Amino acid sequence: MLILDSNTISYYFRGDPQVVPKLQALRPVDLGVPAVVEYELRYALLRLPPAAAAPRLAALEQFLRPVSILPFDRQCAAQAAQLRVALESAGTPIGAHDTMIAATALRHQATLVTRNVREFAQVPALQWVNWHG
Repeated sequence: MLILDSNTISYYFRGDPQVVPKLQALRPVDLGVPAVVEYELRYALLRLPPAAAAPRLAALEQFLRPVSILPFDRQCAAQAAQLRVALESAGTPIGAHDTMIAATALRHQATLVTRNVREFAQVPALQWVNWHG
């Protein structure tokens, strides 16, 4: 399974020539989106004026409908807490949302599709791919 980060979905909606064909070549059943990523995207859109937000929210809803939304459950919470402690102890902490996204990917033994290599490369055992690299 491939798990999509917020920036990957954002680039898809912008029509990025590297992201769009790769994403369209995949079946929705092979994709997952962490609930934290859905939150980040909805939050960003709701900060726009209502007239601009409404069509974008509808497009996001249509995009998310066929993919698996991966909840941040108890196992993810335990994984995230351990991960955050380990990264802080190593002096390489990452953002709280990114910690939760990484934990979700690790829990589902999936590869994270992200452009945020600087943060996610800090996470031991996390498999990630950068479609922009």
